[in-house]
Amino acid sequence: MESALTARDRVGVQDFVLLENYNSEAAFIENLRRRFRENLIYTYIGSVLVSMNPYKELEIYSKQQMDRYRGVSFYEISPHIYALSDNTYRAMRTERKDQCILISGESGAGKTEASKKILLYYAVTCPTNDHMAALGDRLLQSNPVLEAFGNAKTLRNDNSSRFGKYMDVQFDFRGAPVGGHILNYLLEKSRVVHQNHGERNFHIFYQLLDGGEDDQLNTLNLERNPQNYRYLVKGNCPRVSSISDKNNWKVVMKALPVIGFTEEEKLLNIIASVLHLGNMQFGEGEEGDTYITTEISNLARLLGVDGSALREALTHKKLTAKGEEMITPLNFEQAEAARDALAKAVYGRTFTWLVEKINQSLALKVHKGSSVIGLLDIYGFEVLQHNSFEQFCINYCNEKLQQLFIELTLRSEQEEYETEGIAWETVQYFDNKIICDLIEEKHKGIISILDEECLRPGETCDVSFLEKLEDTVGGHPHFVTHKLANGKTRRVMSREEFRLLHYAGEVNYNVNGFLDKNNDLLNRNLKEVMCQSDNQILSHCFRREEVIDQKRPEMAATQFKNSLMKLTEILRSKEPSYVRCIKPNDAKQPGRFDEVLVRHQVKYLGLMENLRVRRAGFAYRRRFEAFLQRYKPLCPETWPNWHGRLVDGVLTLVKHLGYKDEEYKLGRSKIFIRFPKTLFNTEDALEAKKPEIVIVIQSGWRGMKARRRAKRRRQAADLIRRFIKGFIYRHEEYGPENDYFMDHVRYSFLKNLRKNLPKSVLDKSWPTPPPSLVEASEHLRRLHMRNMVTKYCRRVQPEWKKQMMQKVVASEIFKDQKDSYPQSVGRLFLDSRLDIALSSLSDGMCVLHIIREDNKQKGDLLLHCSHLIELVTKLAMMANKTSNVNINPGSIQFTVARGKEGIIDFVRGAELKVTKGRRGHLLVVSQRLL
Repeated sequence: MESALTARDRVGVQDFVLLENYNSEAAFIENLRRRFRENLIYTYIGSVLVSMNPYKELEIYSKQQMDRYRGVSFYEISPHIYALSDNTYRAMRTERKDQCILISGESGAGKTEASKKILLYYAVTCPTNDHMAALGDRLLQSNPVLEAFGNAKTLRNDNSSRFGKYMDVQFDFRGAPVGGHILNYLLEKSRVVHQNHGERNFHIFYQLLDGGEDDQLNTLNLERNPQNYRYLVKGNCPRVSSISDKNNWKVVMKALPVIGFTEEEKLLNIIASVLHLGNMQFGEGEEGDTYITTEISNLARLLGVDGSALREALTHKKLTAKGEEMITPLNFEQAEAARDALAKAVYGRTFTWLVEKINQSLALKVHKGSSVIGLLDIYGFEVLQHNSFEQFCINYCNEKLQQLFIELTLRSEQEEYETEGIAWETVQYFDNKIICDLIEEKHKGIISILDEECLRPGETCDVSFLEKLEDTVGGHPHFVTHKLANGKTRRVMSREEFRLLHYAGEVNYNVNGFLDKNNDLLNRNLKEVMCQSDNQILSHCFRREEVIDQKRPEMAATQFKNSLMKLTEILRSKEPSYVRCIKPNDAKQPGRFDEVLVRHQVKYLGLMENLRVRRAGFAYRRRFEAFLQRYKPLCPETWPNWHGRLVDGVLTLVKHLGYKDEEYKLGRSKIFIRFPKTLFNTEDALEAKKPEIVIVIQSGWRGMKARRRAKRRRQAADLIRRFIKGFIYRHEEYGPENDYFMDHVRYSFLKNLRKNLPKSVLDKSWPTPPPSLVEASEHLRRLHMRNMVTKYCRRVQPEWKKQMMQKVVASEIFKDQKDSYPQSVGRLFLDSRLDIALSSLSDGMCVLHIIREDNKQKGDLLLHCSHLIELVTKLAMMANKTSNVNINPGSIQFTVARGKEGIIDFVRGAELKVTKGRRGHLLVVSQRLL
C-alpha cells in the first residue's frame, strides 16, 4: 500500500480503508472507476481483495510478477491476486494453521479465473519434485474438465460456472503441494433439459459435436449440427463468438489422461445418450396411455441397458400400496417429465462421479504433517428477470456466506484489537441472521415448508406452496407476496411470485417449478433399469442399494442446506481470506465502467459493510518496525537509525510529527492511526523530505565509492611493488622479500601442471619445474606415475594378466639371448598352440602337437621317456594345459613334415619295441605288466 500512496490523486487509493469519506458509496465507486481506468483492477479493503474483470489480457501475470510478490509483505507493493495468494501461503507455513480463500461475485465477474491464477501461483512457486509437478499438472488440468461439464453460456457470462466448488490443496511440512480434494455444490441440472433464450446447455455437448472425430460421432450416432437436438435448441444459441468448442474439446481430451481418466468411451456414451434422450418422442393412445414413437435401440446401447425394459420404465410407473406393487401407465406429460428426469439424473450423477474421479487422482498419499489451503469458487448473488428455484438456492448460499463473512471479519478485527490492547468500539451493521432463519429454520422456514408441500398427500402444486408460505411466514418483515403487498408493489409482482428482502436487496422468485425441482425424484422402475447398466460409470452412479432402500431421500433444497452447513463448518475451522469479484459491464467490453451495475454489485457483495467494520476503529495499522523503517527520515532522533526499543522510536517519531492523542494509539506491536488524513500528511512530509534524503544518500554513496576506488588503487600499487621486489630476490632463501613472488611462481607451476599431466604410462613428458620446486616436482611425478600404473593394473583382465606374466618369464629367459625374441614380444602366447597326446598303455611315448602356421614347418614332436607321467605332468602344469592332455587306447594321429599326417598304433606285446607297421603306420609294442 505504501508504494503508491503518493499516486493517490491520479489512481485513487490502493486500500479503501484510506478513503476520507468511507461512508460514501459514491466515493467508493469513484475510487474503483479511477483505478479501473488505469488498468489497476485490484484494490484492498484491509485484507480483502476487490477484483474488477478487465475483459482483456493484462501483462501482470508473468513468472516475473510471481517472483515480485513472493515472500513480500502484503501491503509492501501494489494489490494483486498473487499478493493474497502468497500471504495466505506464508500464513499457513508460519502459523501452521489451515487457510481458506473465499472467492465470490456475480456470474462473469472473474471468480473462476481468480481461482485458476491462485492455483497457478502455487504450482509455479511452491517447492516441487517430479511427483509434485505431476500433482500440480493434475490440479491445473482438472479445471478444463470441470468447466466443460459444469459451465455454460448464460446471458451474463460466456463461461458461467453452474455449480459451486470448494477445493482443498494440501501441502506437506516443506510447503510443497501433495494432494487435493474437491467438493461440488448444486449443479444446475435443469439446464440439461431447458435453457433461457440466448443461453446454452453445458459446454461438453457442443464440444463433442464440434470437436469429436467423425468415427466417434458415427459410433455415437450423432450429427455435428447442434440444432438437431432438442436439449440444445431451447436457448437458440448454438455458437458463441468468444468460445472455440473444437479447441476446448482438444484441451479436455488432453486433460483427461493427466487426471488418470481411462474410460473415455463410456463417458462419451453417456453424453450422447442425454442428447438422444432429448430427441425421444411420445405418442398418446385413445385411452390416454403413452407410447414411444422413436427408435430407442441406439439409446439403450449407449446406456448399456435392455431396450424393452427402458421402454417400459419410460411409459409406466411402479407404485407400492399396502405391500403390493402396481404398475400404472403414464400420461403424455408424465412420460416427458420422466424422460427429462432421467436425463438430469444421468448427467448430474455422472458429474458427481467425475468429481470423485478427479479426487482420486489428487488424493494425498502421505497423511502426516499436511496443511491445507481451501479455495471456494461459489456463485454470487443472482437477480435475473425471471428467478426460480436455482436462484433461490444460490442467493440463500450468499446469505449464509455473508453472515459468515461479517462474523469472521468482526471476529478477526476484535481479536487484533484485543491482542494489541486497544479498546474495541461496537460496530453497527445489518445482521442477516433474520433472513437465514426465514429460509432455513426447522418447521417454519421456507425450505421446511417446501419439503412438507412436496410430501403432502393429495393434490399439490406450486400455487399451494405459495399459499402455505403466506399462511406460515406472511407476517415476516423480509417476506412479501402479491396478496400481502401494498398497491404499488402489486403492480410489479406476479401472483405466482414471492419476494425476499435479502441483505443485498429485493429479489422476486417465481414459484413455478419449485416443487418438481425440489422433488428431483426418479421413478423407481427407471432406477431399477439403470442399476442393470453394463456401463461401469452408470452402474457406479445408480446403486442397487438405492432401489432396495425404501427410505425416501432428502429433497434437493434440504440436501443443499445440509451441504452448506458443512461448508460453513469447514470455513470456520480455517483462517479466511477474501476475493470479491466485480464485473464492470454486462457487454463484456474492456474499458467500459457501468456505474449502475457496479453499485448493484458493491451492494450485493456487502463491501460497504465490510469497509465500515474495518474502519470502525482505525484506518491504518502497521507493525512498529515497518512504520519506523518507512518514516524514520522525518525525525532527527530516528534518522538514520534508532537503537532503542521500537515502541520508543515510534513514540519519538509521532511526537516529532505532531500527532494528537486522538489520531493514533500504540498497541503492543503495532501503531494504529485513526484518520487517513493523518497518514497522508505523513506521507506528504516524506515526499517533501525525499530530495534532501536523496542528496544525503548520494553524497554518502559517492564518498563510499571514492574511498573504495582509492583503497583498490593502494592495494594494486602495493601488490606490484611486492611482485617486483620478489622477482629481484627470487634466487634468495624464501622470506618476506620474495614470499609473494615465490608463492605466485609455485602456484602458476602447479596450475600449469594440473592442465598438462601425462595421460598414459608411456608418456614420459613432465613440465619443467622452477628451482624451488624440483624436489617436490619429482615426488609428484613419481606419485602420478604410480597412480597411473595402479589404475592401469586394476583395469587388466585375468587373461591379459596371464599373458603379461608369460611375457615377463619369456623376457627373463630369452631377452638379449635369442635373436627372434623382439619379434615375439608383440604376439600373443596362444593356449591353442600346444596339445599333448599319449596312449593308455605302459609305453613311454608321447606326442607334442605343435600348431603349424605354414606347410614348410616340421611336424609334431614324438618323445620317448622313461618317466613319461612326470614329464607330461610338468609340461602340462608349466603350460597350464592339464585339460589339453589326450589319452587314447588305440591310435594317435600326428603331423609329419610339410603337413602330412601319420598314425601311431599301440599294442601290447612281450617286449617293448618301436617298428614300422602296416599301411605305413608306426607300431609301438608295449610290454605287458604282471
